[in-house]
Amino acid sequence: MKPAAPAAAWTLQGEGRAVVGGVLDFDTVGPLLATGSPAIVEGRATVIDLAGVSAADSAGLALLIEWLSVARGAGRDLRYENLPQQLQQLARLSEVEELLPAGE
Repeated sequence: MKPAAPAAAWTLQGEGRAVVGGVLDFDTVGPLLATGSPAIVEGRATVIDLAGVSAADSAGLALLIEWLSVARGAGRDLRYENLPQQLQQLARLSEVEELLPAGE
């Protein structure tokens, strides 16, 4: 029996804010992409707070970049707050750090 996938969560807080928490990896990014993308396109998520992310890998980084692409395609602004150190390091190593607009 395969162990359960780590949990990840997307929560809209209103006023254009969303919170993402849990583990961002290959097993969790698909559902997060499907949940977050419509909110981004509709302008219900213009700031995504990542303070609750407990772990992430390259799939998590790819998710953040894909959400930026979704936002740009819809003519929306998107920024990230509380980008975890692990994702910052992955972005730096992958030379895509400048793609991740950070909040104050």
